[in-house]
Amino acid sequence: MAQWQELLRLDSALQSRVRQLYERRFPTETRHHLCAVIESLDWDSAAVDENRASACFRTLVVNLDELWSRSVLENNILQGPDFPGMRDYLLRHFQAEPRSLAVILSECLKEERRILASASDSQGCSSAGMGQKWGHLDNKVNKLTRQTSEVNKEIRSLEALNEKLEFIQENWKDKLEQHVGLAKSQAVVEEECRKKANFIKQTKQVLLQQIVNILNLAEEIVATLADVELPEWQRRQQLACIGSPADASLDHLQKWFTSVAEALLRVREQLQKVRDQNSRYNGVDASDLCAPMAEIEKFALSLLAKLVASALVVEKQPVTSSSLQRPLVLKTGVRFTVTVRFLANLPEFKCLLKVQPVFDKDVEEAKAVKGFRHFDFSTGDCKVLDVDTAGGGLVAEFGHLSLKEIKTRSKGSSENRLGVTEELHIMKFVARFRYAGLDCNIEASSLPVVVISSTSQAASAWASVMWFNMLSTSEPRNLSLFVDPPPLTWRQLSQVLSWQFLSVGQRELDENQLLMLRDKIVDDPDDLVHWSKFSKNESVWIWIEGILDLIKKYLVDLWREGLIMGFVSRTRTRTLLQEKQTGTFLLRFSESNRDGAITFSWVDHSSGETHVHSVEPYTKQELSIMSLPDIILHYSLRAQRTMPRNPLLYLYPDILKDAAFGRYYTISAMSAPKKVVDGYVNRTLIPVSVYPTPPPSPQREIQTMDVDTDMDKDLITSQMLQELFGDIFDLWTPTTQSSYMDPSSS
Repeated sequence: MAQWQELLRLDSALQSRVRQLYERRFPTETRHHLCAVIESLDWDSAAVDENRASACFRTLVVNLDELWSRSVLENNILQGPDFPGMRDYLLRHFQAEPRSLAVILSECLKEERRILASASDSQGCSSAGMGQKWGHLDNKVNKLTRQTSEVNKEIRSLEALNEKLEFIQENWKDKLEQHVGLAKSQAVVEEECRKKANFIKQTKQVLLQQIVNILNLAEEIVATLADVELPEWQRRQQLACIGSPADASLDHLQKWFTSVAEALLRVREQLQKVRDQNSRYNGVDASDLCAPMAEIEKFALSLLAKLVASALVVEKQPVTSSSLQRPLVLKTGVRFTVTVRFLANLPEFKCLLKVQPVFDKDVEEAKAVKGFRHFDFSTGDCKVLDVDTAGGGLVAEFGHLSLKEIKTRSKGSSENRLGVTEELHIMKFVARFRYAGLDCNIEASSLPVVVISSTSQAASAWASVMWFNMLSTSEPRNLSLFVDPPPLTWRQLSQVLSWQFLSVGQRELDENQLLMLRDKIVDDPDDLVHWSKFSKNESVWIWIEGILDLIKKYLVDLWREGLIMGFVSRTRTRTLLQEKQTGTFLLRFSESNRDGAITFSWVDHSSGETHVHSVEPYTKQELSIMSLPDIILHYSLRAQRTMPRNPLLYLYPDILKDAAFGRYYTISAMSAPKKVVDGYVNRTLIPVSVYPTPPPSPQREIQTMDVDTDMDKDLITSQMLQELFGDIFDLWTPTTQSSYMDPSSS
């Protein structure tokens, strides 16, 4: 089976990782239609060989031409895939640089294999237990459906018996008048009619007992769905929101909710049919069945009410378009999206529910916490749940919601007021369900959201979201959690931190990286991390956030490939390198730069001594001008009376530098002939260190982020426009110059 086909069989969470892998790099549609061809080519070799890369590129183009020709022959141009569009994309983006295509597909195929391996491992343990549990529940639901169908057959048989008895009773007297000799048989016939009537009555009693058994089974299933499966899904969704690869798909739940709802509605119809038979066929006295039937119907209605009350869920938590990987952080005046689904997906319920969003409905904290801010929707229109998705689910997407603050006069002291980024709010969606004799109000709640007024508060707000969702595992949600926030265990915190790197860089933290972070963060003998330690006084999170942003913008490929050791202390760096051959180096993140920076350390052995050197960390500004692989390629060390040399030869432990980073080098400007343009000769920025060991930067204490940091007015305006109207137009940003200005030029 093709690797791509195996990926298509994974759950939605893992498929989402695959989709993110290709996002803005290569069209997944092309990957899909050329899956066999792509997987048959040697992209690893092509990534380092221009001729092989060109050959692979031509193979893809030729195959797309063949697929298009086949579509033309089959007269499938309009309905088929856009093969000419795929071909044009390849030519436009990769014809001039086929090695770029080879690098992308080489990396993506490797990551696909990692995802498949992780899926196999997880399925071997957690999925095995979950699969067994879900299989047992599947059997129960199938049994419920089967028994409901059997009762339908019994009711049709009962209808036939009633018709036969009625026919005999209505026609027997006419036969007596025509045949006097039959008068002696009247008593026998009447006795037989009484026996038939008793049999019908007993059959109804058995039928009602079958219905009771069905409802008892439905009660077990409803309790499992409402009290076990739904809370477990909510927990998986909660963790998925903060980066966990947990499966938050609703496919299983929707199937079970729908089947049980259908069975309960069928039971109601079956009871009505039995009732109609009782009133229609007077020959059978069923008055003593009325009371049991009323109790049974009441039982069925109560089960339907419990099922319906749990069936409305928030499928996709509130998220802004500018921060899709970080839901639950909303900014006033900025549009966000949230999706609601009704799990009982029956045709009878289409367009039945009108859902209204309400902010902070019945929130006691709004009254109890001093200074608690109040918000409302700028536009809070209702939505009708309709079948408008590929899977046919009853879904409503609120795509144009935004919040505005309601200014209120506060009386008394506000000394206990929570910080903006620690204040939690709830969004609810309410609807009225009226069907099948049931009339009730139902609602679904979002996870708690943090509402900010400035983008500088986003990082601290996300820290609150992570902290809350690791601690809060059940309803009702404690919105006052940050009044006295409980600590996290290091195990909990390390897990959520690792998920952040998985979300941003498609690779989790390993044990050694976590060990370094633990030494930096944990100072409690019980392995606890307190909220103030993590987010306030020393701002450990702000430092980590700067590194995440650095990876996202400039280092995602290197991080995903495991080329960056990242979290390793200076002491451990020396220990690791001093026994290695001269020129061995490793990449690690700066511990003093709050905004995120990366450095490399290398070892050399001279005059019988071992020296470990570190370069001054490279910041985002510098990496925006020259990529880290190019810096490593061109880096040179200049000492007195010696020619400049590149001391970086082997990536730790012993990987040749070019083997590790070769695919990420850009075309070397130094190898190209110098051209004179407007009287100037082209030049290239060369990273150089003058001394073997630059003096270390003074250790700086990481300060708490000031949410009111002064920023350039133009930048603030640009960010504001992007947040408010980013989905309407793209802001034009001038391209950053590729090199520093030559200080000698005028």
